[in-house]
Amino acid sequence: MLHEVTLITTIAAALGAALVLGLLAVRLRLPALVGYLLAGMLIGPATPGFVADLSLAGQLAEIGVMLLMFGVGLHFSVADLMAVRRIALPGAVVQVAVATALGWGVATLWGWNWGAGVVFGLALSVASTVVLLRALEGRHLLDTTNGRIAVGWLVVEDLVTVLMLVLLPPLAGFLAGGEPADGLGRTLMVTLGQVAVFVALMLLVGRKLFPWMLWQVARTGSRELFTLCVIAAAVGIAFGASALFGVSFALGAFFAGMVLRESSLSHRAAEETLPLRDAFSVLFFVSVGMLFDPMVLLERPLQVLAVLGIVILGKSLAAGLLVLLLRYPLNTALTVSASLAQIGEFSFILAGLGASLGLLPPEAQSLILAGAIFSIALNPVVFGLAEPLQAWARRRSTLARRLERSLDPLAELPTTVEPHKLTGQVVLVGYGRVGRSVAEALSADGIPFVVADSNREQVEALRAQGIPAVAGDASEPSVLIQAHVARARLLLVALPEPFGVRRMAETARMLNPGIDIVIRAHNDEEARLLETETGATVLVERAVLADRMAELARQALSR
Repeated sequence: MLHEVTLITTIAAALGAALVLGLLAVRLRLPALVGYLLAGMLIGPATPGFVADLSLAGQLAEIGVMLLMFGVGLHFSVADLMAVRRIALPGAVVQVAVATALGWGVATLWGWNWGAGVVFGLALSVASTVVLLRALEGRHLLDTTNGRIAVGWLVVEDLVTVLMLVLLPPLAGFLAGGEPADGLGRTLMVTLGQVAVFVALMLLVGRKLFPWMLWQVARTGSRELFTLCVIAAAVGIAFGASALFGVSFALGAFFAGMVLRESSLSHRAAEETLPLRDAFSVLFFVSVGMLFDPMVLLERPLQVLAVLGIVILGKSLAAGLLVLLLRYPLNTALTVSASLAQIGEFSFILAGLGASLGLLPPEAQSLILAGAIFSIALNPVVFGLAEPLQAWARRRSTLARRLERSLDPLAELPTTVEPHKLTGQVVLVGYGRVGRSVAEALSADGIPFVVADSNREQVEALRAQGIPAVAGDASEPSVLIQAHVARARLLLVALPEPFGVRRMAETARMLNPGIDIVIRAHNDEEARLLETETGATVLVERAVLADRMAELARQALSR
């Protein structure tokens, strides 16, 4: 062959191995991410046989990092974060601090310097957004209050990590013990100044320029030009941020996603670029796997167990306790704990940066990778244990039952609610998009109602507006009792997921045999199941929308 095909060989080997091992992992009911990491090990220098070009794989991984961070920025919602800010902000910050301290502590025992311990602890403190989203989607928890809290928690972790990616390069000399304090202050000021200029340009200019540019390309009607525009913006901004402002590729791509989110075409941008983002994300995880040395499992088994202990037990227990201290129920604490019992892409990015800056010893990356592989593989098991553990705790522990309905003023309806509003009222379960519309219609017609929602912030906001509301999971009888379902005329379930609805209906009919029940469903199959299980009236969103559109069409044609 007359020309080099190293790039093609590396991509072909990486994608081929990732496909086979990713499929095998899914068949074994493990996340595909485990297969991608194992594929990297298979074609890496630590295993016999074919060895891919590590340098090229690293550059492909950089593109993967850019597109991963671009996707995070594209989906980053300040509104979603603010909705759960009272638990996500303090919880995530404290949990990251606790996990970092645990990582620093074990690293110190191993004889590492304190800078290496800090970076190592930070890498162990950040869970994988990719793994979390797929776990929540697989269990239909993504649109629940617990799911939104877990995602908000991860968003705060991501922001902390982005900040660390900015600060680590100027802090490298200080963390390694070689730079005096006066030089550190000057370096930090220069770095933060460069970042501030970049962020200001992106927020003041980029958020207007790039959405406008996206619209101009979209008007051509060319799908490939639209996709090219989005990818060019992501990679171009990331590279420009690095070249002009000394900002990392990851931070530049994150802000590229944030400014493009300002466009009404952001959802289309996310959909059009998803296949390319997925492909390069796979290459990123494969390249990370290539750095893993399996011998670490034989040479340092106790250190690997220590890493797993911090990831699966240490930071999860810390997060669960924080959730309970913030007066959220036990099931929320267990969901958040299970969500955080793994590490992934941001840990790899931090470890790679720490290694390139000379802060981490060679074995640190292998330990972090081992922790990631095993924690990701075990995460479905951890999630699966959450419900049985909760049920066991309810049966055996008085404390656990108290934690379910802790001394929370939002868990009880205020005594100041006027009695006539609690007789013949509607009990509205869920105050999301649909529930809010229903509540507005009921208010306009002067129909009294009580809201039951598991989002504490939402319940506080409703009470501030004078609307009777109680916080908690309405599948628990105590919540419907607090909503005075025994004297209600109608139970209306507007939740986006059907789980727990059967128990709600049973509780309502036991307390109020004559009550009418209406339930929201997403599709016909779900509606048939709910009708069979509850005997209630079930409305399918799509069908209701179709009927309304048909009615408007008839009105238009009759004019």
